[in-house]
Amino acid sequence: MASAGLARLQGLFAVYKPPGLKWKHLRDTVELQLLKGLNAGKPPAPKQRVRFLLEPVDSSKEKELTLTANRVPTLIDHPLVLGVGHGCGLLTDMYNAHLTKDYTVRGLLGKATDDFCEDGRLVEKTTYDHVTREKLDRILAVIQGSHQKALVTYSNLDLQTQEAYEMAVSGVIRPMNKSPMLITGIRCLQFAPPEFLLEVQCMHETQKQLRRLVHEIGLELKSTAVCTQVRRTRDGFFTLDDALLRTQWDLLSIQGAIQAAAPRVAAELEKSLRPWLGTQEPPGPGQPWDSERPRSALEPESHVGH
Repeated sequence: MASAGLARLQGLFAVYKPPGLKWKHLRDTVELQLLKGLNAGKPPAPKQRVRFLLEPVDSSKEKELTLTANRVPTLIDHPLVLGVGHGCGLLTDMYNAHLTKDYTVRGLLGKATDDFCEDGRLVEKTTYDHVTREKLDRILAVIQGSHQKALVTYSNLDLQTQEAYEMAVSGVIRPMNKSPMLITGIRCLQFAPPEFLLEVQCMHETQKQLRRLVHEIGLELKSTAVCTQVRRTRDGFFTLDDALLRTQWDLLSIQGAIQAAAPRVAAELEKSLRPWLGTQEPPGPGQPWDSERPRSALEPESHVGH
């Protein structure tokens, strides 16, 4: 039934984005598949309601008006699909919770390009024989420490309070508003020069900033590096295990994904948003986190380009 199918389209779900596929094309494709699935179902029989209508009745002497009962369809249940219902509001909640994302970022030592990508215009080639795993790990530790200090600054919390201390211990400190890219965790997964693979946990990032991060790590290692791959493995409380493959972009699969994720979405949003209740209001324009900061691999950037 179309109405029953629509009722189960209220929430969030994740899909796997194939490399090279534009996000807008992905969204349009999923939307088209949902509409096809809903339209393929048998439309529900319109509900009936009793309505009294005035009708003329002829008599032998004169015309009179009388009330007759008629059954007419009620239009309130006719579906109009505009999206995934309450999921639109949940996306706003996810944004306000400032949840982190996980990426695997692959780099290549020995060259630099104009756009920080492997296929960009080559601007420099360098040696990398002196680069070791230990040196890379030290640079990553400095980067993580710098960003963790920035996270405390952008959270706008007074760490002298018990509430702020408890939030820091539980790991739920988040920016109170939009901030530069902040890295909450970074480590090396593989090191086989000239290639290396990083795991990055961050928020408010762009792909260009992640590619630039690889470039600046190369500079800190007294060499150069370009990014060869950026792959998102977690978005908030959605992981790769939750993502629907392209063959699953259909009504039934999406309905199942929404229903399966709903309890976890509610629980995680409650956990993420609750600590901020009762805290101070987010800073307005011109307050401390709008000031410029040096652009370096060791510190967060001063702005985010979205």
